[in-house]
Amino acid sequence: MGAAPASGVQATDKMAESRIAPGVEYWQFDIPASHGMARAHVLDVDLSDPRTSVGLLYPGAVGARSVVSALADGAGAVGGINGDFFNISETQHPGVEATGAPVGPAVARGRALKAAVPNGQRFGPAMPPGVTTEAVLGVGSDGRARMDNLRLDGEVRTPQTRLPLGGLNQYALPVGSVGAFTSDWGSTSRVRSTCGTDTSRGAPCSTDTHEVKVRGGRVVESAGTPGSGPVARGTTVLVGREAGAQELRKLSVGDRVGVRHRLVAAASRTPFRFALGGYPVLRGGAPLPGLDSVTSAVRTAAGISDNGRRLLLLSLDGSPEFRTGLTIAEVAKTLRGLGAREGFSLDGGGSSTLVSAATLVAKAPGAESVTVRNHPSGGMERPVPNGIGVFSLG
Repeated sequence: MGAAPASGVQATDKMAESRIAPGVEYWQFDIPASHGMARAHVLDVDLSDPRTSVGLLYPGAVGARSVVSALADGAGAVGGINGDFFNISETQHPGVEATGAPVGPAVARGRALKAAVPNGQRFGPAMPPGVTTEAVLGVGSDGRARMDNLRLDGEVRTPQTRLPLGGLNQYALPVGSVGAFTSDWGSTSRVRSTCGTDTSRGAPCSTDTHEVKVRGGRVVESAGTPGSGPVARGTTVLVGREAGAQELRKLSVGDRVGVRHRLVAAASRTPFRFALGGYPVLRGGAPLPGLDSVTSAVRTAAGISDNGRRLLLLSLDGSPEFRTGLTIAEVAKTLRGLGAREGFSLDGGGSSTLVSAATLVAKAPGAESVTVRNHPSGGMERPVPNGIGVFSLG
């Protein structure tokens, strides 16, 4: 615990170190960077400690948002940071509701909540070459942190045909596909899922759409446009666009329909206990080629070391004196200097938030809430769709 500060982009001093819980430490340090001084806040998590774990923080629905402090308090976490980039606005589609849903896959307590949107539909800065929206960081059932890609494997079986499933609880579906929405999605409108294209987030919404509800293996409702409102447990709403819509129109109420889906890891054979999206910046101790070394901002990231037994959660400070932040290339160097072999970029800017237990910050034994340790660049916490929570049995 408490590794030496970063080399390359060096920390001038390690400050305000405190023990949050067994296996969890908080500390901060300043970094002289290319655009000015940055301040980093770190939660250092020892996953080899049997009393310590991490998991997905989210508001109980994919299409919903809340501030990190409320997510952490609601889950009983001792600390946490914000997570994936998300569908924050819909200025290019007037009248269409922004869903607030994250870009990449999400897994909570071993259950797949959602799959990744097409690359061209993502929000956030440009990804390194060769990286896709399927990239995740998470912890497996073995208790070790890792990065991987999670691909959707699914199928819709109708009396006429078998269709590949193009999406699971996503704010954007591939052109010509059919996507599934379950009770995990929430009550947010499903219209956004038929807007844009695989290569252009701002392309117009499709005019060729259809939706059916499936319960007990049979179609129970059919509609020409995607709807909204909660999806009952045991019900799956299938939304189709273009060719997918044409296939769904062939179905009548009472027809048998089967839907299956799962997320498949590209590299690991160990199931993820929790995972969320973002993009890798460090692999095998080396920064990925093509990282942006020009644009500086307040950022959030995670680093993995000790063969997955240690997780470093890093959030930059957004107060005026530190708001210049770091470039993505500097984030990778900082994580490497902290001992990380793998590094993963999460949402930044106004979303960058790190919280930890108030009992240690304010030295008020018995307090049950968390407090924000960094200063969000917007002056207050931004509601986000998910995050990484740190939990302790100590």
